Amino acid sequence: MSAPEGNQFWKLRSKHGRDKLFADAEALWEAACEYFQWVDENPWMESKPMVVSHGMAAGSSVEMIQIPVKRPYTLQGLCLYLDCNTAYFRQFKASMPSGQAKSNDFSTVIAKIEEVIYEQKFSGAASGFFNANIIARDLGLKEQTDVNLNDSRKSVDDMFPPEDELNQSK
Repeated sequence: MSAPEGNQFWKLRSKHGRDKLFADAEALWEAACEYFQWVDENPWMESKPMVVSHGMAAGSSVEMIQIPVKRPYTLQGLCLYLDCNTAYFRQFKASMPSGQAKSNDFSTVIAKIEEVIYEQKFSGAASGFFNANIIARDLGLKEQTDVNLNDSRKSVDDMFPPEDELNQSK
């Protein structure tokens, strides 16, 4: 087999790059909803000691019990579920041409997915299910403090004169 003229050997490939994961936006939304449902149905399990009473004569003992703990939705978790990575997801989002109906549908679904993930994390942190500090950092939230130093304040030297000045005034 000889190479095509003009060094266009790459054209002999049957396909170029990775196939799109989803043919349409509806399939992407359904897969995201499956991920959200899986997260809700598969909480983390936390072991906690609990005092268990065995009746008056037998006394009580401490046993470890499993408590389900809510799990946050994440883009990383969604991408693992979809068998892609976050870079693929972000590139897919960035590569959609504007003005085309199909890409607008994908844009709408991707925005909706991101909003569901954001809202679940934010609400979970606000209600105490998730660590608020970790979620706030993940969501890019920060508390802003405006420190305005007024130049008309006294200087340290004015507030605390040197000792030799104190001795002279006596």
